[in-house]
Amino acid sequence: MSENKNVDIWIAGAFAAFSVDLIVYPLDTIKTRLQSPNYKTLYRNGANNTINRSMFRGVYQGVGSVILATLPSSGAFFNTYEGVKYVLENNNPRKNDGTLLPQPLIHSAASGTAELVSCAILTPAEVIKQNAQMVDNGNGAPRTNATIQTLKRFRSNPLALWRGYTALAGRNLPSTALHFPIFERIKESIRRYRDEKGIRTHTILEGGTITAISAGMGGSVSAVVTTPIDVVKTRIMLAAAESAAEDQKPKPQVEAGKPVAENLVDATGKTVQAAKESVKENVKNVTKPPSKQTTMQIGREIVAKEGVKGLFRGGALRAVWTMLGAGLYLGVYESGRVYLAQRRGETHTGDDLDL
Repeated sequence: MSENKNVDIWIAGAFAAFSVDLIVYPLDTIKTRLQSPNYKTLYRNGANNTINRSMFRGVYQGVGSVILATLPSSGAFFNTYEGVKYVLENNNPRKNDGTLLPQPLIHSAASGTAELVSCAILTPAEVIKQNAQMVDNGNGAPRTNATIQTLKRFRSNPLALWRGYTALAGRNLPSTALHFPIFERIKESIRRYRDEKGIRTHTILEGGTITAISAGMGGSVSAVVTTPIDVVKTRIMLAAAESAAEDQKPKPQVEAGKPVAENLVDATGKTVQAAKESVKENVKNVTKPPSKQTTMQIGREIVAKEGVKGLFRGGALRAVWTMLGAGLYLGVYESGRVYLAQRRGETHTGDDLDL
């Protein structure tokens, strides 16, 4: 891919991510609260079993961390997706009347690889975001910055912010692998229909609209199907903060019978030896799961307490949120790329800059 094309991908991807974060973030916050293990105690009124106002308070808590992370992660996703897709399509051996690898498989492989790269950048922000979304700034309590309050919980072990990587990748991989083939198929069908009717305009607006509709429909389907994975992922992410706090066990500052040099303490009150051991332990802890329970154990616990419907809690809201988010995200992204190319004087349409 050319340098100009790479720049367009980063700029369009960043603008698309920023637009989605600002518009649909409140729905994501409500979805997180619906899926939290403390949903009934924090957001339901026991007397009449209605939703209390705290459910809809502070719906933009944690948005800053997501905006900072989604800008580079979205660029990394699209660069990886289009790069892998380009390589696979141009090295796909022909077989009889077609090719060895079917197009949906290429889309799934490209999107799956892109998700693994993107999740590595996005995981810390996702952990901070979901824990910040659960901070209660109401009921007369002193107002505090939810993101700062969440970061303080990881102060002793910041590497624990990446413990949710497998949970996030485990949710995003099947969702994206299902979403993109559906999206590409719907987009192609709409274009073919408009070509047959003779109503194609090949404008930026048409291309963006077709992409948005296709992405929204594909996203809503994948969102519903993968809701149980998302519920478990939310529980794991919310457990990451408690897990990080437990890792840092208090150690004695002074040990009898040790040389004075070994009893020296640093600014955090730890001995030099304890500080060294803490760093080693934090690095080692990054590979541990953010919860003492496995994914299957969390799933079984949800079913035991809430039934199968507990695994689909927030599914309808997630479908709506994903439909709006995916439609806006990919629609703005594709339109942005065409617009940037045309500003340089290149005669491109949405067909030339396909995802």
